[in-house]
Amino acid sequence: MPAPLDAVAWPVRTARLSLRPATAADLGATWRYRRLEAVSRWLIRAPLTAEDYRVQFERPDSLAKTLVVELRGEVIGDLMVTVEDGWAQAEILDQAEQVQAELGWVLDPDREGHGYATEAVRELIRLCFEDLGLRRVTANCFADNEASWRLMERVGMRREIHTVRDSLHRSGRWLDGLGYALLADEWRKAGSD
Repeated sequence: MPAPLDAVAWPVRTARLSLRPATAADLGATWRYRRLEAVSRWLIRAPLTAEDYRVQFERPDSLAKTLVVELRGEVIGDLMVTVEDGWAQAEILDQAEQVQAELGWVLDPDREGHGYATEAVRELIRLCFEDLGLRRVTANCFADNEASWRLMERVGMRREIHTVRDSLHRSGRWLDGLGYALLADEWRKAGSD
């Protein structure tokens, strides 16, 4: 079965950015900002060495769901799209296959404050609904990661979950978590308003 992102005609361009599937050649460019403490503190995995990062980054399943964000040919961030099944009762499981996606993003802190993350994530959502035909997108973060949840709200996502101290952070603290979502019909309605 082909990877869901294979259905998209790459690269995809916005007013200022270009999005394309990541390749092994993007290792150094993404490691440059992912290794920074300001970024890695919020990531699920924070490899300590470039070699550890390479092993993680170059896994086929990881590359299959990673896009890079370029500004004038320079990688300034990366996006994650994990297409997944929706929850369904046993008799209709087949109708819920590959209908939603979990999204994630990382932007080089040197590029913050110019709207690049908002522009890239808006385009990612458009891709999910228009090009991939999905019905729902979700994203999650630690509640303390204010930049991430504010981005979710800027792109029109709705807060659905606020969990209390359910997420163990590598600092040793249990942190609150936030979950956001957006349905295709909500996105289309917002675009027509």
